[in-house]
Parts: sequence; structure tokens; C-alpha cells
Amino acid sequence: MALPRRARSLLLLLLFGGLLFFFFVLSVVLGSVKIPPEELWETLFHQGGQVYQKVVWEIRLPRALAAAFGGAALATAGLLLQIFFRNPIVDPYVLGVSSGATLVVALLMLTGLVLGGGPVPPYILSAAALAGAAAVVGLIVAVANRVKNVVTLLVIGLMVGYLCSAGTSILIAFAEKEKLHGFVLWTLGSFSGFCWDETLVLGVGGAIFLGGAYFLCKPLNALLLGEDYAQSMGVKIKMLRVLIVLFSSGLAALVTAFAGPVAFIGLAGPHLARLALGTSDNRLLIPATMLVGGLIATACDLVARLAFSPVELPVSAVTAVFGAPLVISLLLRRGTSL
Repeated sequence: MALPRRARSLLLLLLFGGLLFFFFVLSVVLGSVKIPPEELWETLFHQGGQVYQKVVWEIRLPRALAAAFGGAALATAGLLLQIFFRNPIVDPYVLGVSSGATLVVALLMLTGLVLGGGPVPPYILSAAALAGAAAVVGLIVAVANRVKNVVTLLVIGLMVGYLCSAGTSILIAFAEKEKLHGFVLWTLGSFSGFCWDETLVLGVGGAIFLGGAYFLCKPLNALLLGEDYAQSMGVKIKMLRVLIVLFSSGLAALVTAFAGPVAFIGLAGPHLARLALGTSDNRLLIPATMLVGGLIATACDLVARLAFSPVELPVSAVTAVFGAPLVISLLLRRGTSL
């Protein structure tokens, strides 16, 4: 006998949560220093060996948490934008958030605009990326408050992204070769090197935006049936549009600031959640998208660390291998349905 749809959806949410927890534990115990599972519990309570404690508490645990939070943030941002633009192939960086962060980071890394002229400290780099992303977010929110057509907003976001990318390309053309290496590595995206302060900022900031996104479930469901219908149900369309842009851009900005641009999670996560649940009800779809995004990011980060150890792959390279076939299949499906 088939399960009711709601019970089936809840079981799938539990499955996604269980898989996320499984890969989270693998991320903590696997690596160049393998931690026996029986030692993990003691290590978490500071009762294990000093080496295990240092590896778990200073390196792997903040990284695993950052990957889970970052994946959930990017996937939810992608879902919000796909609903907003009614386009299944929109991702969180379509509004130029990533390009704005990249431009400011390029200014610091490629021109040496820091005190002393030495290497850029990680906290300054993260603050610069967040400032660049926030500037673009502020611009897009201001535009969203004025224009009525979502296509116009999309085009403006793309143009802002192109302008920022042009500025970055000019800086690259005049940069020294020694400085280009570090900048290129940053643009590939990685969850490595996270400290507890960065993880805390990502987790708390992400939780605020994710909570805000979940409280938009009902108006988002109404928006799926068209703006006229949503307006007839009492939804304030203008305010809803600003909140969607603010939450989605804010989530993308937080992740980009600390991990660099991470591709495809915001595109693939919502689709996998939607296909698995077989529903567009955002009361179920948003939690599922958070779990699927965290699962994808955690699993891909684990593969990036272990596939060619001791060489670590950029996480965007792994997510691209995962996401590109999905994008192609979506494009082909969309083309055949028109």
C-alpha cells in the first residue's frame, strides 16, 4: 500500500538528514590522519589523544560544519531565485553577487592594497569579499524595489556581474604572476582553512536568512500561481520581491565571502529536492533543499579532499562534475517540452 504523500515526504526528509549526518561523520574521521570511529566520541569530549583533538577541533569539524551550512545556504538561495524568476536554470550568482565579491578580492590580492604590502590576512580577505558582495546586494535590492518586471531585474543583475567581471579581468591583466596563483585558487572555491570564528559567522548569518526564507513559504506558494493570484490572496508583491532578493543574495554573499565562489550547488540542490519529493509545496521543499544542499556540499568537499590526496581539488571542480550533467539534462528536457 502506497504511503500518503506527506508521510513519504517526511521519510525522505529523514533520509536526507541521515545521509547528511553520515557524510558529516565521514568528513570528520577520514583524511591523512584517520580517526577510528570508536575514538571520535571521546575526541569530541576532549578525552582522546592530543593529535586527534587538534585534527578534529581545529581543522575538520569547522570545515565540515562550514560545508554543511554553505551547501544549505546556496541551495536555498537557488530555490528562491528559481521561484522568483520562474526559471529552472537560475543559480544564486546570477545577480552578480559572486562577481562583486571577486572584484574586491582581486583589488586586494592583485594590487597589494593592504598595510605593509605583504600577503592578505584571511580575515581581511573574507571581510573584503563580504563587502563586495554586500554592495551588489544593496544595489540589486534597491533596483528590485523600483522595477516591476523580473526579467528586467535579471538583466540588470547580469550586467552588474559583467561589469564586475570586466574590472577583475583588467586587474588580472596588470597583475604580477606571483599574485595570480593565490587569486585563481580563491576563485575556484574551497571550504578548507575555516576557523571557528568564520564558521560561527556563516552559521549564525545563514540561520537568520534561512529562517527568513522558510517564513516566506506561504507567499512563495501563492507566487507559484502567478503574481495576480498572489496579490488577490493578500501578498504584498513588492515587499516579497525585495525579501526574496535580499535573502537569496545574502546567503550567496556569506558563502562567497568565506569559501569563494562555489558552483552548481544552488542549481542542482533545488532540482534534486523537487524531483525526490515530487511537490512544489515550499513548506516541505525548503527544508528538503537545505538538507540536499548540505549533503551535496559535504560529500563533494570530502571527495575533493580524498580523491587525489595529498593534493586537494577545488570543491567547485567536484560540484561541476556533479552539476554539469544535471544542467545539460535540464536544458534538454526544457527544450523538448517547448
